[in-house]
Amino acid sequence: MKFIYPAVFEKVSENQYKGYFPDLEGCYASGETLLDAIEDASEAAYNWISVELEEPEAHLPAVTDGRDIVLKENETVHNILVTIRLMEGWEE
Repeated sequence: MKFIYPAVFEKVSENQYKGYFPDLEGCYASGETLLDAIEDASEAAYNWISVELEEPEAHLPAVTDGRDIVLKENETVHNILVTIRLMEGWEE
């Protein structure tokens, strides 16, 4: 199954980017470069969604349209794609 959630990234210092998902409470990412932070965000979102799907009454939040996110001057939005295999042996 494929999930796409927007993440907001900000350069906080010369070698540090931080990101968060407006829709995934408590889901954060960071990295030395924007690409590193995006890769970390992908892993963080995968883990967040996987844990939620294991709950007896899983509830994945609705996806906010990136155009609706109010950004600070130095922030950018990137959509993060996560693919999760729901059944062993199932091919996408």
